[in-house]
This record gives sequence, structure tokens and C-alpha cells, in this order.
Amino acid sequence: MDPLVLHTERLVLSVPTLDDVDAITASCQDVLLRDTLASLPWPYTRDDALAFVGEIVPPGWASGDSPVWGIRETEGGPHLGSIGWRRERGDIGFWLDAGARGRGYMTEAVAAVCDWVFTEQGAERIGWEAVLGNVASARVARATGFRYTGDRPVELPFRDGTQPMGWHAVLERADRSVKPGWPL
Repeated sequence: MDPLVLHTERLVLSVPTLDDVDAITASCQDVLLRDTLASLPWPYTRDDALAFVGEIVPPGWASGDSPVWGIRETEGGPHLGSIGWRRERGDIGFWLDAGARGRGYMTEAVAAVCDWVFTEQGAERIGWEAVLGNVASARVARATGFRYTGDRPVELPFRDGTQPMGWHAVLERADRSVKPGWPL
């Protein structure tokens, strides 16, 4: 599958490129990301960002199994975060630079990617998980209509092999309304 660009009211979601390496490296120095993103290498280096945009993103798009978008305010603008969908797991994952948080960008990006997954990929549901206590991620999931399904260990092991407790939710194609029952 060729990479595609998604547009929202305020954002452009496009494939991360080599031009984004320094911004990704800087963003991923955030200890919040270290503590909440299972697969994020730590310490995170420029070589890790190069591997991400050069070795992880392209095959995910080529196969269509795990497309990843960079979040930007404008076409070709600075990389503010990333969002991706994993076909095999049927879930989304996302992160945002500390300087871009608190503006509703991630909720907007998640809604756009979920629209694409439902419309273009034919999915009936999308999963989400976050480390227990990752309130920002849970607020995004809740705001985009995910239904909280409970606490259990995260399914994606962390870099040290552990599977800490996590919050889990699903979004159904047919019902995108905000649901009660979240532990927030």
C-alpha cells in the first residue's frame, strides 16, 4: 500500500520521513513516553529515530499491516507526534510531543485514523490499550468513543519483557458516541 495523507480540520497526517528524525529524537527524550510506550527504546537515540523512519515505517506501509502517520499542523510542517494502526492486533497506538499536548490534536488525529480504518480497511472494531494511569491517552480514547473494557496486563510487552497493568478499550464502527464507565 502506498502511504496516504489524511487531513483533519487542523492537522495533516503524513508518513514520517528522514526530515523528521531530529524532531522525533527530541520528542522521545520525554520520560513520560519512556514510561508509557512499550516498544520505545530507552535511552532513545537519533539512530533509533533513523531506524523508525527508515526500517519500521516503510515496511508497515508497504504491507499495509501497520501504517504510521506523523502528526503535523501543516503539509510538510514539523513532526508533532505519531499515530499508527496494527492490522494483526487490530489496535491503534499514538504519542504526542510535550509541546503539542493540551490542544486536542491527538483526539482529532485518532478520529481521523479510526475513520480511515473503518472506511478503507473494513474493520468492525479497533482496540486500544495504555499503561494504567496514562490519563492523557485514556482521555483521548474516551473522547473518540472507545468503550472501556477493564484493567488487565498490557498485551504488548515492554522493552524489559514485563507486561504492566493497563487500561483497555474498544471502538465499534457502529457506535462512536462517548461512553460512560471510564476510570477517570
